[in-house]
Amino acid sequence: MIPGNPDLTAFPRAAWLRATRRALAAAPDDAFGYGGPRGRPELQAALADHLARARGVYTSPEHILICAGISHGLQILSKVLAGRGARNVAVESYGPDRHRGLLAAAGLETLSLPLDTHGTYPVPPDGTDTVLLTPAHQFPVGTTLQRDRRTAVVDWARRTGGLVLEDDYDGEFRFDHQSVGALQGLAPDCVVYLGTASQTLAPGLRLAWMALPPTLAEEAVAAKGQTDSSEVLSQLAMAEFITSGAYSRHVRAARRRYRDRRDSLVTALAQHAPKVRVTGTAAGLHTLLRLPPGTEQRILQSATRQGLKVAGLSRYRHARSLHVMADALVVGYGGPSDAVWPQALSALMRILP
Repeated sequence: MIPGNPDLTAFPRAAWLRATRRALAAAPDDAFGYGGPRGRPELQAALADHLARARGVYTSPEHILICAGISHGLQILSKVLAGRGARNVAVESYGPDRHRGLLAAAGLETLSLPLDTHGTYPVPPDGTDTVLLTPAHQFPVGTTLQRDRRTAVVDWARRTGGLVLEDDYDGEFRFDHQSVGALQGLAPDCVVYLGTASQTLAPGLRLAWMALPPTLAEEAVAAKGQTDSSEVLSQLAMAEFITSGAYSRHVRAARRRYRDRRDSLVTALAQHAPKVRVTGTAAGLHTLLRLPPGTEQRILQSATRQGLKVAGLSRYRHARSLHVMADALVVGYGGPSDAVWPQALSALMRILP
C-alpha cells in the first residue's frame, strides 16, 4: 500500500507487445542511433495530441522534452533555474522530500507555501523565483487547487516573470467527475508541465515528459545533454500505444479499477474504523486517512508488524513549514494486485482505531 504505486500486475502486456511490434516495423533506421536530447519525434507528436485532448495542455511537439521520470525532469529544470540565477523555489508545505532534495542539490533554497483548509495557497512571497505545485491532486494531502488560486498563481507568474512547475503525476485519475484540466492550459508561456507514465503504466518504463514554454525549451535541451537518456524502443512503443488508442483504453480501465478500490476502502472504514476520516479529492492512487490525535506513530508500528507499507503524513512535511497537520496516514490503494487487495485492506482495518 505504498503511496503512488500502480498495480504492476495490470500492465497491459499484450497491448504493449502489439504496439512494440508495430513500432519496430515502422521505425526508420536512424531511430536506432544515439538520438538527440529531445526524444523521439514520434512520441513528441503523440504526446502533444494526447495531452491537448486529455489534460488541456497546449504545446507543440518541438516544445516537449522526453525524460526518464519526474525526478529527472526536475533535475534538468534545476540546472536551468540555477543557470538563470534563480535562488529559490517555493514548494508545497507537504510533499516528496526527494523533490526538495533535487532542488537543494542544485543550490536552490526551498520555501514552504502556506496551507489552509482549502489546500495550498500558491502565491509565494516577494523574491520567489519559481513555484512547484501538484494542482490536480496534491501529494500527499490530496486536495485540488481551486480555480481562484490557479488564477492567482498564474497572475503572479505573469506579473513577476516567475515560473510555475506543474507536477501532474496522476492527473488522469479523477473519479468523482471529469478531470480538472492542467494549469498549463491557462498560461503555456509561464508554466512547465511535467507528466509521467509511472502511475498510468509502470515506473520501470522510465518515461516522462515536459511541455516547456518556448522561451525555456532550448535551455532545457542544453541542460539535459547531447544524448537521449530514455530508451528508444520504449519511446517508439509508447508513441504507437498512444496513437492507436490503446493508452486511452488502458487509462479508462485503470481509472475504474482504482475508483473501485478507493470506494471499497471508504466502505471498510465506515464499517470497521469510524474514527478514521478519508479526506482529499476522489482521485489518484492514494488517499489521506485522518487519525485520532497522537496515534500516527503507534499505528505505523502496527503496520510494520502486519507487513503493511503505509506512510505517516509527518514524513512529508517541509522542515520549515509553519503549518503542522494532525496525525494521518497516506495510504496507496493502487499497488496491491487484485488478488492481494482484499487481504491488504483487511490488514489495514486491523491496525486502525
